Amino acid sequence: MDLQLQSKHVLITGGSKGIGLACARGFLQEGAHVSLVSRQATHLQLAQQALLAEFPSAKVFTFAADLTQAALALAAVDEAEQALGPIDVLVNSAGAAKRTPLDELTPQVWADAMQAKYFTYINIIDPTIKRMAQRRSGAVINIVGNGGKVASPTHLAGGSANAALLLASVGLANAYASQGVRVNAINPGLTLTDRLQEGFKADARMRGISMDEVLSQAIAKLPLGRIASPEEIANAVLFLASGKASYVTGICMSMDGALNPIVV
Repeated sequence: MDLQLQSKHVLITGGSKGIGLACARGFLQEGAHVSLVSRQATHLQLAQQALLAEFPSAKVFTFAADLTQAALALAAVDEAEQALGPIDVLVNSAGAAKRTPLDELTPQVWADAMQAKYFTYINIIDPTIKRMAQRRSGAVINIVGNGGKVASPTHLAGGSANAALLLASVGLANAYASQGVRVNAINPGLTLTDRLQEGFKADARMRGISMDEVLSQAIAKLPLGRIASPEEIANAVLFLASGKASYVTGICMSMDGALNPIVV
């Protein structure tokens, strides 16, 4: 199937590892050009090297930035467009609020969660979506944890930031649809990334059990009987970014393996 992504410029935040890196591989396989933005320059360099080893003729631009800073997010957009041209697709996968046991929550933890998850997305969406609107073309896909839909005692602060992002996503989809820009969100459940390990550690501390027990119990609850791979999430991102999803906008798609059978 031709996803109509050939030569498209895709900017991926959090693109140096996990779901973001899996997305980069998927877009390169479709012939797109990618810009990767992440906080750590060393991680970006390793990701770029790995991608170019796999796709020697690919165009891969990297820019290290703390996306909680609006000025740096704008600089990332400017530098990416100078390197590879106007951004056709924005995939947000950067930033994650730490999972925090209930008795460790403080007002500062709640504030930090909004900075880490909500503003890392908003700061780069704002300049990018406005430029897309001027060109009357573009797609934004926000990867937002399923904690924004289902509350967890160890993820209340981060889940609240996720919920705010979901509202922003559907609101922006409605606001920019007439200007040719689509906005969608994907809500992964448990996915095999470094972030999953962090969450399991917090859960193990709160419950006083080992991480192995947390893992086995988590898998036992999943109707599909396994945890998702980053590549499976990336496949959905590629579809939503593609011309095959030209009438799909304003959705918040759960990918939790049917763990939470809810209608939203």
